Amino acid sequence: MYRYTDFDTAFLAERNRQFRAQVERRISGALTEDEFKPLRLMNGLYLQLHAYMLRVAIPYGTLSSAQMRQLALLAEKWDKGYGHFTTRQNIQYNWPKLTDVPDMLDALAEVGLHAIQTSGNTIRNVTADHFAGAAADEVADPRPVAELLRQWSTDHPEFQFLPRKFKIAVTGAPNDRAVIKAHDIGIEVVRRGDEIGYRILVGGGLGRTPMIGKEIAAFVPQADLLPYVEAVVSVWNLLGRRDNKYKARIKITVHEHGIDEIRRLVEDRFVETRAAFNGADLEIFDHIRAQFAPPAFRNAPDDVYDAAYATDPVFRAWADTNLTAHKVPGYAIAQISLKAHGETPGDASAEQMRVLADLAERFGHDELRISHEQNVVLPHVHRSDLPKMHKILKAHGLATANIGRISDIIACPGMDYCALATARSIPIAQKIATRFDELKTEADIGELKIKISGCINACGHHHVGHIGILGLDRGGVETYQITLGGDATQDAALGDRTGPGFSYEDIVPAIERIVGAYLEQRESPEETFLQAYRRLGMAPFKAALYDTADAQSEAA
Repeated sequence: MYRYTDFDTAFLAERNRQFRAQVERRISGALTEDEFKPLRLMNGLYLQLHAYMLRVAIPYGTLSSAQMRQLALLAEKWDKGYGHFTTRQNIQYNWPKLTDVPDMLDALAEVGLHAIQTSGNTIRNVTADHFAGAAADEVADPRPVAELLRQWSTDHPEFQFLPRKFKIAVTGAPNDRAVIKAHDIGIEVVRRGDEIGYRILVGGGLGRTPMIGKEIAAFVPQADLLPYVEAVVSVWNLLGRRDNKYKARIKITVHEHGIDEIRRLVEDRFVETRAAFNGADLEIFDHIRAQFAPPAFRNAPDDVYDAAYATDPVFRAWADTNLTAHKVPGYAIAQISLKAHGETPGDASAEQMRVLADLAERFGHDELRISHEQNVVLPHVHRSDLPKMHKILKAHGLATANIGRISDIIACPGMDYCALATARSIPIAQKIATRFDELKTEADIGELKIKISGCINACGHHHVGHIGILGLDRGGVETYQITLGGDATQDAALGDRTGPGFSYEDIVPAIERIVGAYLEQRESPEETFLQAYRRLGMAPFKAALYDTADAQSEAA
């Protein structure tokens, strides 16, 4: 993984020194809150519903054990003992005191972490496939590309005051696990003969105007990637709407001008940016790639795994749901669920973070990943170590066997924390998970991805959930709209709205009725919810939602 150079260390120290002085001026009253706001946002500090919130970048979701332990330290020393992992592969601390934030940033810098550009109208934390470097279907590890983009975009003088925030995601495999079609720029590593290059998508995004990204280039050679991306952002920086923040994202620009015109403008601009780069980025890229060499995998028998799988049903259930094939024989990718039934999705205590760090150091070649689905991944675990690791996970409440299941819910913080939220998200996620655990139907239901947002900004990715839930305020009352059929993969699709929303009390029974309709009408246990929805359409699910609800209302 990437290690900071002397330049990186000095750069971060200077940034933190500047922000410490800005915080001192705010506390003294020399800066008003309005004057302080743009300065704090440049350093990932928000003013939320109850307190300040610090958002820390986890570049392309990759952490070492030392970095995870430092995140635990921040949670314990300066917050309330936990952190919240987000859909942007960040971690948020919801209760820091303003006076402590400079110390928190200095502590992060000690292990090569920061909060730069996790907010504001700039290029945000670049995200990537959480199986990067381990996935069996991978063309190439996407993290060197993400690191190159991170270095290029950090404090880029042209892109610090963009029309709106800008998000980039990179996948190294044809099976998209980074949701690249819902980003301002999505990058897929592709192969053309013996040459590695990149397919580029633009104009994706969720929020109040959700759109699926469009292909602007089928193949960009490695040597041209950075100047091409700079051309895209540069064109949007000039064309993007600044008169209306709701129409400022690049997806609106692409929609208004058309992908063909945007492509023409980008190609024209690319001629200039390519000449300006003159290949200078390639030397940097080679240096970066060298730091992402695979670990020293070991060759050992996995009969311990086979024995545990055959004799321990609890381990077998966890292995069936939480493990994914690794590109190296004898290894597995282990997903650690942060969605224990009834708990807050994405939260991890300081103790749990330290346990995960210890496991990564002992069993996982000192690597951890944070997924956009708000779980933790140990990408390189030898199968013979999995039974021992599972036993430790169980002892610390981290062995929930539900990856991809109905309780593995993505949820934003909602109205419990966020000043923008119009409804609660966390309690809905907790109630759904608890209810289906009580019903003991989770395994029978199989793969079903629920995503919940507490407002139209869609931080919970509800548009691309198999079942999406959007919380809104209707006349001072929380109302929850349901969408069906969304998909966050390479076959990305926006969900279809079912109809009128449901109250806080009625939303969980509504989800039960949808799932009941699926179980009744699926062709076989192997047909997933999404497959059944695509085959059947909306009608049977809408009937289950509203006809049953009307009948129950009349009976009452």
